[in-house]
Amino acid sequence: MGLPADTLRRLLRRARTMADAKPGPGGPERLLAGRIVANLFFEDSTRTRTSFSVAAKRLGAGVVDLMGFASSVSKGETLVDTALNVEALGVDAITVRARQAGVARAIADAVSCPVVNAGDGRHEHPTQGLLDAYALAQAAGRLDSFDLAGLTVAIVGDIASSRVARSAMAGMSTLGAAVVCVGPPGLAPSGLAALGCRVEHDLDAVLPHADAVMMLRMQFERHDDGKDAPRGEARPSGVIASVREFRAGYALTREREARMKPGAFVMHPGPMNRGLEIDGEVADGPRSIILEQVRAGVAVRMAVLAELLGV
Repeated sequence: MGLPADTLRRLLRRARTMADAKPGPGGPERLLAGRIVANLFFEDSTRTRTSFSVAAKRLGAGVVDLMGFASSVSKGETLVDTALNVEALGVDAITVRARQAGVARAIADAVSCPVVNAGDGRHEHPTQGLLDAYALAQAAGRLDSFDLAGLTVAIVGDIASSRVARSAMAGMSTLGAAVVCVGPPGLAPSGLAALGCRVEHDLDAVLPHADAVMMLRMQFERHDDGKDAPRGEARPSGVIASVREFRAGYALTREREARMKPGAFVMHPGPMNRGLEIDGEVADGPRSIILEQVRAGVAVRMAVLAELLGV
């Protein structure tokens, strides 16, 4: 994410203002009146794309949604050329999501309007990191300070493939939390420690000490052995011996939830593979703040769009 703590807290405080705002005179719904936000999503998305659309509309902006399969990219046009043409149509800001790392940066360097990275490859997903920090601060009663010092966050599962994990590590550690990455060596390599986290491979040893446990989806599509799996079918990847073995060691089951620290929270950025990395009863249980993460996404993205467009 690369932003200092003061900047993150300022954005999060603005997100809180957006979340608390009531419709009517003085509300946020006219802040971006007359502006147009283009969502360029060259990779599948439900929560992020919808969240950006809702955020822009709540600020009064018009929204253009462009998906890769419905764009000239499918005819061979480069992503940068697509963005340049969309900007030429008169949009005021662009959000971009792509399978390739670095695409958001390349587009930002080419266009003149603000660009928001809505996820690029395995690299980063900055607004997801912000909303995860917001949801955790809300659950922990720290919305006044957005200071996460003293909290330990365990991020569990397919960390090597996860841009969400990288942004969460950056954001939460900058705000003071201790971050522990947990998974089998192929999914949680020791080199992750260079990003400011601790790396562990024994989830059962970590669980009793974590204040929040963020489970990640197994991203089979990013593993060579799983890329051709039929839609909806989970296959082993080259970095785990089997799905059954992964679940035995790293799934947040009801039995593991019972060993969590009293008052600890369960998180997941979605989409969830219920019955693989997390049991449905845990995802829907009293510790879960998963839907609070989704709700926080709208306020956080409202704050980011307003900030970038100078209102």
